[in-house]
Amino acid sequence: MQDRREIRPTGYVEDDFALRIVSDVVLKLWDSVDELTRLRPAHTTHYHVTIFGSARIQENMPSYEAVKQLASQLAAMGCRIVTGGGPGLMQAANEGARQGAPDNPEASVGIRIDLDFEQNVNDYVGRTFEHKTFFSRLHHFVQRSNAFIVTPGGIGTLLELAMVWQLLQVHKLYGTPLILVGDMWHELVDWAQRSMVSSGAGLASPVDMEIPAVVDTIEDAVQLIREHHAKWLAEGVSQVGE
Repeated sequence: MQDRREIRPTGYVEDDFALRIVSDVVLKLWDSVDELTRLRPAHTTHYHVTIFGSARIQENMPSYEAVKQLASQLAAMGCRIVTGGGPGLMQAANEGARQGAPDNPEASVGIRIDLDFEQNVNDYVGRTFEHKTFFSRLHHFVQRSNAFIVTPGGIGTLLELAMVWQLLQVHKLYGTPLILVGDMWHELVDWAQRSMVSSGAGLASPVDMEIPAVVDTIEDAVQLIREHHAKWLAEGVSQVGE
């Protein structure tokens, strides 16, 4: 009787086995990425401040102007401003960076994600990086930033805030300011304190609630960055002298 089993070409593997191979390769790739991130110097060449915020804010809104002024002051101080490169408060920060450092396009950086509804990088970005996945993009923000400022935003901004907060909590980031500007973040941290710590649930430690610095105005945020930037400059000078 003729064998009716399908004749498969040489090198054919079962689907489950193929998936295991792919999974192993992807995990090894991530291991390689983790190793490469260790090459970041102890003291970076430039001081980068990442500003997170809503893509939905329009140019005629007060928060747009406030974030533009925030970024302008920081860029004039010598900071490089990093955003997601899109519209809204990201554009405000990039516009402020160009305003504060008009002769240095590198002062305005956009790390964008390929989204169907957000096609183009905003006009004020001087240097652009493109990512296909949120995972690699978030990793890039972390690797590039000496400080983070979180302005009003939605779910995407909340994701970015939570990621940085958690990395500081578990000491994957050290000595990196996480500054939250505005009432909505006061309410978030108050909720976290009440629900995770004060309730007795033991979901977080009291010290975890001290990681984000919540401020009311952009002037407060600028002052915190000014202090940290001065320490960063001093560290660079001391390393050159060693």
